[in-house]
Amino acid sequence: MLKYIIKRLIFGIATIFIVSTLTFFLMQQVPGGPFAADKSISKAAQKALEVKYGLDKPITVQYINYFKNALKGDFGISIKQRGRDVAQIISTKFPVSARVGGISIVLALIFGVPLGSIAALNRGKVLDRLIIMFATLGIAVPSFVVCTILMYFLGVKLELLPTYGLTSPLNYIMPVLALSFYPTAYIARQMRSSMLDVLGQDYMRTARAKGLSENVILFKHALRNAILPIITYMGPLVAYTLVGSFVVEKIFTIPGLGGEFVSSVINQDYTVIMGTTIFLATLIIFMNVVVDIAYTIVDPRIKLK
Repeated sequence: MLKYIIKRLIFGIATIFIVSTLTFFLMQQVPGGPFAADKSISKAAQKALEVKYGLDKPITVQYINYFKNALKGDFGISIKQRGRDVAQIISTKFPVSARVGGISIVLALIFGVPLGSIAALNRGKVLDRLIIMFATLGIAVPSFVVCTILMYFLGVKLELLPTYGLTSPLNYIMPVLALSFYPTAYIARQMRSSMLDVLGQDYMRTARAKGLSENVILFKHALRNAILPIITYMGPLVAYTLVGSFVVEKIFTIPGLGGEFVSSVINQDYTVIMGTTIFLATLIIFMNVVVDIAYTIVDPRIKLK
């Protein structure tokens, strides 16, 4: 296990380096700059700000300087949010996204796994078709459409829920529903396919032949094996959801890391773009390692090498 973790750590560091390098050079190719859109700043002032933030230097020098500081844990100061450290922005914004994302993940599992199992157990019946229709709809409909529908009916027409911010528990309902809609549908679809595959295996027929009850067969044998593909999906899902859906956070004006990333791209805030990209890449790699370890707990037959 330790050898596996060390190997994944080495590959993870290499992956983060490649992702951050690509991000650094690609964002430099975008026309304009952090100060170009601000007409209130004179050309001389723009030049002075570029010197201050080291943007006047050749791109290779900027690259080397950035990664020298990043290796020390210094991701720089936000160019657009004067005086705010990038690490401070991430540490402030991430907990907000984590709360909304964490609740969404739990909700997706609570509904997705049972729905997929029920669909598999009722294959070809009306209930199965209804769940498949829901899963297809959930995967096909973009998140901004879900957000708009929820906001229009629950927020505007019925005035049941607040439509922006996170000032009360009620503010969480619509963002959580919008954020959990796609993963619930995806998990239900994956769970149905996986459960059907498991239910058709020889050992399931053997279990029935031994006279085991359907509950024992379902929960002890079928569910434990069928849930493995869901665990695979949970790695990137958790990382993506904890950082927060960019669209959901923007629509509901949630002060999370997803909205911060969108703003940094629009404003070409290079240091924030780099900091959030590295953070997200690290989180995804970490969650994938956790998922691999979870495999061995759910199914001891799987060995990590």
